[in-house]
Amino acid sequence: MTTDAPETTETRFSILNNPSYLYQVYSSYMLEYKNNLNTDEFFNPELLKKSLNILVRKYYKPVAGWFQAHDDDIDVVYYSDKFNDPPISTQVLDIDYKTLSRHVHNNNIDLLIPAAPSATITYEDNDIPMIMVKATYLKSNEAMVLGVTYHHSLMDGTAFWTFMANWSALCKQLHGKSDLTEFNLPHPPTFEFPNVSHLRNPSKTFEHSEYVLVDADKCVMKFQPGTEKIVVTVLEVSVEQQQTLRQQARNCNVSFTEMLSAVLWKGTNDMRLQLNPEIGSGLSLYSCAVNPRPRMGVSNNVCASPTTHTSCEQTVLEIAALDLCDIAQLVHEAIGMCTGEYLISSFDFLLKQRRQELDDERNNRIDKKLMLVYVCPKAVKCIALSSRTFPIYTTDFGFGTPEYVRPPYLPFDGCMRIWPTPLYDARSSNAPLEVYVSLPEHIDLSKSPLLSQFLKASMD
Repeated sequence: MTTDAPETTETRFSILNNPSYLYQVYSSYMLEYKNNLNTDEFFNPELLKKSLNILVRKYYKPVAGWFQAHDDDIDVVYYSDKFNDPPISTQVLDIDYKTLSRHVHNNNIDLLIPAAPSATITYEDNDIPMIMVKATYLKSNEAMVLGVTYHHSLMDGTAFWTFMANWSALCKQLHGKSDLTEFNLPHPPTFEFPNVSHLRNPSKTFEHSEYVLVDADKCVMKFQPGTEKIVVTVLEVSVEQQQTLRQQARNCNVSFTEMLSAVLWKGTNDMRLQLNPEIGSGLSLYSCAVNPRPRMGVSNNVCASPTTHTSCEQTVLEIAALDLCDIAQLVHEAIGMCTGEYLISSFDFLLKQRRQELDDERNNRIDKKLMLVYVCPKAVKCIALSSRTFPIYTTDFGFGTPEYVRPPYLPFDGCMRIWPTPLYDARSSNAPLEVYVSLPEHIDLSKSPLLSQFLKASMD
């Protein structure tokens, strides 16, 4: 007696309702772990691979699928019996732990991050991995680094770190129980951002100045770093400095993040004006990435990429003339723009442009491409990206939490990533906070009265 194999089922959903579809790029993190218990099976490669494959096949099926551009839409397509499993590579280095840690702190992506193909989604190129992993071990078994790369069109930072929490939890549950088939995930994922069309208000219009149309023949569909060499400086905001900022925030009726952003914006603005007084009449841009889920009553367990950008700008001289409280209010107003009405307006605005771009590509026309405004030249830019509430340092695969996690290198003038340290708790500010600042190489932050207080000594 023979039994017919079960029919293949195909499932698809559109990613065009993700504002972050615009980010057709890969984003990468390095997680550094130390073998404090001297475990022989420290991050066993087979266990890592097995746990990741189970996670994507059972709980994150779109991550085991493929992007597919068709007509005027882009879908993620996945199947019941065919999987685009995340590739995992491994390497063993004959160096000591201190040297490995230095490579992580210095963001040695060539050594520690998996090589990625182009992230641009086209009609011809559908074979794009959603997640890639590179596990780097030491010959001494002292430590290892997990380099993880994900496609930003499917996940934003919130979705990625819940993915990592789920992967590490599943891996821990597999220890010594290789036949386990059911798992308890801390953040059971769901997919597709809920329909928010009921929030549409035809009587309100928004300019969406956070985006800009550029000539398609002068750009590709990915971010370009520009001509100046951009270097990253790590600032450290001590517990005491955080307390001062919190008090200032209360006095100005803004949040801590908004006050810190004001300090970063004014500090950068005033320093660059001092270096070049001729830019006074130029524009000083503040832009920020906002996770709209909490504002919409949507769970952070939704695996999507709905991050929305808002922005505001003044002339360089105007920002120089304002005090920190005034600038914090500008930041507060920019972030406050991300209402339900604004979000659905962003969806409509982006969807119309994306479909036009797909139609242009299908018909071999060269026209306009939509980019985030902060990739374009401005006299001063402050692009704030806050990751301080993500569960980054709770990512425990069964061998302890990370010693250090290196955020992605952002090669854009003015990017400011606010980043937790291992013991940091966003609710209590009980440990230092870091800010990774991307600026042209010639900018010396020690000359800034506002920012020099946060300069962190470089690693030997």
